[in-house]
Parts: sequence; structure tokens; C-alpha cells
Amino acid sequence: MMLASIADTLASNPVLLLFVVAALGFAVGGIRVGGFSLGVAAVLFAGIAVGAADDRLKLPDPIWVLGLALFVYTVGLASGPGFIAALRRRGLATNAVVVGAIAASALVAFGCHALGLSGPRATGAFAGGETNTPALAAALETLKGRSGFDRLAAEPIVGYSLAYPLGVVLPLLVVWALLRRERRRPGARAPALVVRTVLVERAAGSLDELRERHGGSVSFGRLKRGEDVEVAVGALEPVPGDLLSVVGTAVEVDSVERELGRRAPEEIQFDRNELDFRRIVVSSHSVAGRRLGELDLEDRFEAAATRLRRGDIDLIADPELQIELGDRIRVVAPRARMREIAAFFGDSYRALGEVDVLTFSAGIAAGLALGAVTIPLPGDSSFTLGFAGGPLVVGLILGALGRTGPFLWQLPYTANLTLRQFGTVLFLAGVGTRSGPAFADAVVKPSALLAVAAGAAVTGTALLILLVASTRILRLPTQTLVGVLAGMQTQPAVLAHASEQLADDRELLLGYASVYPVAMISKIAIAQILAVLTL
Repeated sequence: MMLASIADTLASNPVLLLFVVAALGFAVGGIRVGGFSLGVAAVLFAGIAVGAADDRLKLPDPIWVLGLALFVYTVGLASGPGFIAALRRRGLATNAVVVGAIAASALVAFGCHALGLSGPRATGAFAGGETNTPALAAALETLKGRSGFDRLAAEPIVGYSLAYPLGVVLPLLVVWALLRRERRRPGARAPALVVRTVLVERAAGSLDELRERHGGSVSFGRLKRGEDVEVAVGALEPVPGDLLSVVGTAVEVDSVERELGRRAPEEIQFDRNELDFRRIVVSSHSVAGRRLGELDLEDRFEAAATRLRRGDIDLIADPELQIELGDRIRVVAPRARMREIAAFFGDSYRALGEVDVLTFSAGIAAGLALGAVTIPLPGDSSFTLGFAGGPLVVGLILGALGRTGPFLWQLPYTANLTLRQFGTVLFLAGVGTRSGPAFADAVVKPSALLAVAAGAAVTGTALLILLVASTRILRLPTQTLVGVLAGMQTQPAVLAHASEQLADDRELLLGYASVYPVAMISKIAIAQILAVLTL
């Protein structure tokens, strides 16, 4: 009686249902077994369990649509600045491998059909094994107009529901294993930055020239000549006898030291008599979105930026680095100019908590509008980028632009992470509760085993091809490989799980964004072909 009353309450209150599913998911996701935990991905399985318990417990479609749009748009904004460079490095070959892996998994689904699985259910198992709802929708659209459509339409949905859970779990296990191996590998973590004072014994040109020779991987704070200490601006040319503070990884600083002279016994970076140093948070919208070199700190304030902290990662203050809201910049400058410099950057944590609703809403709206545009395909068929592809593409473009005139498209780093996680929860809870009833109906039937096996084979085939090609041919770094894997699966849960494990997820997000659009289009087109071939 009490359970029925609880179900009645949840069924009549979708908001309460959402947060119950989220709470259950995070409770389960925090359980670790042998070092593995589901994390935020557990919200999906909590949703399936709740939906399977009572078919009235379904979250409305707008909830998961909003969640998906939030998730992919914030991923696009974060990935935009490095997206084009990532495509140039390895985009064509990586996308070719992804398309090949998806096509091979479709052949596996076709083979399962030859072994006795109904054609529509095999198509659904392909969409579920690839965890792609738009592919399922495309298959259903292809079946429209066929005789007995009402009967046929249920079959892909059943196949999808049975295959989907393993389509999430298998990639999660692979990602966990890859990242665990990476953490154990010597030197896998990003090297820390060090500061060292070098005694100059050989002239080597200006500091700008020195930085360029080292690929922008070092920066300079102070230069001491005799008893005078000054900011190490780029035009300065160190001469023998000077002391120069150098910032970079230990390997790069060693290289500069060998080029200029030797390590000095004196550490001038701690001398605050004439110059001061301070870490300042970027909260000014007029600064964010610009390249560090554009700020002209040398001429404007007689100052130099030596490093920048983004999230939990320290970066060298390269002039080409795009400044983001929430960055913390280490600045060396005359003590009297520090207050002025802080005001220039904003230096307000309170301001970082205020999201620019105008630009954020405009970006999401543009993404959803693009996703609704119908794109024709050969054979009188068509597809749309949908609620995922449209916001992702627009997010990538706006993230790369940074700003357009007075409009800043970026989000503060922490706000981006928060909105991304919230979107993930909305999406997984919504999809889970709506998949639960079909999964509960199908899983108790004897024919369910073949559909589950088909979905596992679809997922496993795609993963195996990607892993072999990425390690033997493409030789992708582990973080990029994990991002590509999540992008191939078009699966937010996998990406969110991987992101939780990393202090710096930039390469992960770039890998995901670089293949996601092609993977999405491929799955939609292949699902339509498969639906026709298996009828």
C-alpha cells in the first residue's frame, strides 16, 4: 500500500521524480568495486530501474532534451578553442576509423538477423548497442508506411531497450581500464611547473626570441641586473651577469639553463622589495575571450604574466593562450600597479557566479534551431542534427570565437562544469525512466537473450576496432582515445564518467567533439539502411 502511494506521488510530480532518480543514481554511483564506480552514469540505471518498477514513472521529454542540449553545448564551448587544431592533427584518419567501426558493428547486427533475430529487432539492437536514440528514430521513420507498422514499430524499441544498458556498461569498463592504466604509467600526469633563477653567462637574444626557440613552453618573471630588479618583458636582452627567473616544466627550464648559463644560488622570484607578484582571477568580460598577447600587459602596466591556472592545471602564460572566465593569472609587476591590474582582470569570485543569460540562451537557441534543420540524403531520405548535434556544432563555433564584439560566449570554468553535470543528470534520468518499461517487458521473454547478445556484439565490435586502430595505427594518446571512444558511442554517460576521473579533460573533450558529428550522421544513415535490408 505504501509503495503504491509513493508511486502515485512520484507519477504526479515529475520534478520530485527527477531528483529521486538523481539521488538514487549518485548513491549507487559512489559505490566502488575493485576501484571501479559508475559515477554519474549510475543515474541512467537508476532511471531504468524506477521506470521498470512502474510504467507511469516516466519523466517528460523536455527534461531529457534540455539535459542533452545543456551537456553537448557546454562540451562544445569547452572544446571550441582547440577543435580546429585537433582536426588538423588527426581528424580525417580518426573519423575514418570511427565510421569503419560503426559500419562493422552494423554488419554484426545483420549477421544476428541471419541467425534468427527479427530484422526490426536487430536494427534496434544496433541503435541500442551504439547508444544512439536518433538512429532508432531514423529506423522507425524508415519503417513507416510498411504494412503492419504498428506491430513492427515495437520491435526496434525492444531491441534498443535490451541492448542499450550493455552499450553503456561495456564502454564504461573499457574507459575505466584505460584511465587506470594511464594513471599507473610513469610520467602519465602532466608535469608540474617550476620556477628557477638562472645566472646568465651567454647572451641569447631577447626574451621573446628565447621563448620562441623553446616553443612557447617557458615564461619569465624578473630580471636582475646589478642591484636593479625589473619585470622580464619580452624585449629585454639578458647579458652575462644577469639573473633571470624562468618558469616552465623542469625539462624546459633545464634546457633554458643550459642555453644561458647555470643555476644561480640566489632565488630572485621571492624578492618583493621593488616588484610584487599576485595570482588574479579573471572575471572581467572585456578581458575573457582574448589572447593573452592582446592584453599588452607590458606597455599597459609594466607587468608580465608568468603562468595561468585553469581548474586544477597550471599553464604557461603563452601570448597565444585564450583567456577564459575563472582563469587565475600569476602576474609580476611594480607593487604600485597591482591594484590597477587586479581591477583590469576583474578579480571577483562573486562575478564568476553570474552566467550571462543572454549569450548562453542565444547560443542554446541557435543550436536547437540548427538541430531542427532537415538535411536531405540520397534516396528521398533525410536527417537532422537533432537536440545533440545542433547545440554541439554551435558550441564548437562559439567556443572557438570566444567573443563576437561585445558578446562573450564563454562560461566561467566552474559554471561550465556545473551546467555540464546538471545536463548529464537530466538526460540520463529522462532516458532511463522512459526506457525502463520496455526493458522490463522484454527482459523476461526467452527471445530477449539473443537481442542482448546482439547488442553486446555490436558494442564490442566497434570498441575492438577502435582500440586496435587507435593503438596500432593512429597511436592516439589515452585521453584523446577515451574522448574518441565516447564520441563514437555518442554517449554522454561515458564522457561524463571519464571527465570525473581527470584533473585536465581538454584532450578528452577535443577527442569527443572531433568525431561526434560524423559518428551521429553515420549511425543515422546506417540504421536506415539496416532497417531496409533486414525487412
